[in-house]
Amino acid sequence: MSKLRTTIAEQRIKKNMTQTELAEAVGVRRETIGRLEKGQYNPSLKLAMDIANILEASVYDLFEFYE
Repeated sequence: MSKLRTTIAEQRIKKNMTQTELAEAVGVRRETIGRLEKGQYNPSLKLAMDIANILEASVYDLFEFYE
């Protein structure tokens, strides 16, 4: 089973954003961002792209699946 690794937290901190601010910007709850950052939640393609746009990063820079 593949697991998800993300750099959302690092990218978010570089932008001086809180989890709450990022969540509001993409229309999800703060808890969703927290779960994404911990690799506990697989986002929809739309959510992944929305986060990438807000953080000015590519989806490939933010998400990686590994064994």
